[in-house]
Amino acid sequence: MSDAPVLLVTGASRGIGAAVSRLAAKQGWRVAVNFASNRAAADAVIAAITAHGGEAIAVKGDVGNATDISLMFETVDRHFGRLDGLVNNAGIVDIAQRIDEMSVERIERMMRVNVTGSILCAAQAVRRMSSRHGGKGGAIVNISSMAAIIGSPSQYVDYAASKAAIDTFTIGLAREVAADGIRVNAIRPGIIDTDIHASGGLPDRARDMAPSIPMQRPGTAEEVADAVVYLLSSAASYVTGAILNVSGGR
Repeated sequence: MSDAPVLLVTGASRGIGAAVSRLAAKQGWRVAVNFASNRAAADAVIAAITAHGGEAIAVKGDVGNATDISLMFETVDRHFGRLDGLVNNAGIVDIAQRIDEMSVERIERMMRVNVTGSILCAAQAVRRMSSRHGGKGGAIVNISSMAAIIGSPSQYVDYAASKAAIDTFTIGLAREVAADGIRVNAIRPGIIDTDIHASGGLPDRARDMAPSIPMQRPGTAEEVADAVVYLLSSAASYVTGAILNVSGGR
């Protein structure tokens, strides 16, 4: 059995998650590629990884469902027998609305996926990686958003609030498990050119926002992945509780 480290990336079938999976595999990680429904997209990520000699598996599961989360981690246990890293990337946005137009169902789903799901995934990872549970340590990277700072008025304040919760969770968890050998950090992407904007009803948002970004362009999923994989790596061995903006200065 390989002794290469094992990484689980949630929401890894597209966008930032897919880019993280591909880059981590190139850096020597064995990768569990989580997807909620699009198996073909996950398989395409795995094909790209194996084409370069890497090892990856697809792991189905909705991070908005606690049972699915448990089954995801059990699949990683069965296949790899270890876990060394988690990237809490899975998240949702919704259509641009003011708060007085939002339904209870929308807000509850936003928090269930973006906040509760990330916390539950982190809890599963800690049970496997913490030295107090017999683990060898590891690293968790949470994907936040610059929305946590900006607030996203008249677009999705619920999404922004969910990402602010991720920021606070990152800081608290980092301090909680530092002595257990686990590092916890977060990335705050700015305007990144991925499919997530289309799911919010704004497919041209990345291009349209370019003039408001100091660097005058949206970022790429690969640029975010570079930062994520750095924080997972031994090069960041003394970095925990950090939140890194990858936002072109926004």
